[in-house]
Amino acid sequence: MVAETLGKQLIRSGTSILASYTESKSAVSKKDFVNFLSYSLKSANESKFWISLLMDTNKGDKNELKYLLSELKEIAGILAKSILTIKTN
Repeated sequence: MVAETLGKQLIRSGTSILASYTESKSAVSKKDFVNFLSYSLKSANESKFWISLLMDTNKGDKNELKYLLSELKEIAGILAKSILTIKTN
């Protein structure tokens, strides 16, 4: 039951990353664009939390969770750098 609940939360936050990023492509202003990227970054950070919690509770395949966490860290880094670059230009 715990793994199912955590998995559902992960699906919500994980799909929100791409949904917010996709919305950013239709932004009407620089501020709007940064806001959508920020939502995407927040969702990536939330997804990292859920994956870490799955790992800490020994739910799921450790190697797959480590891989997903690594990918999320990279995605979050790209989003954060993009936000900083846009804000400084």
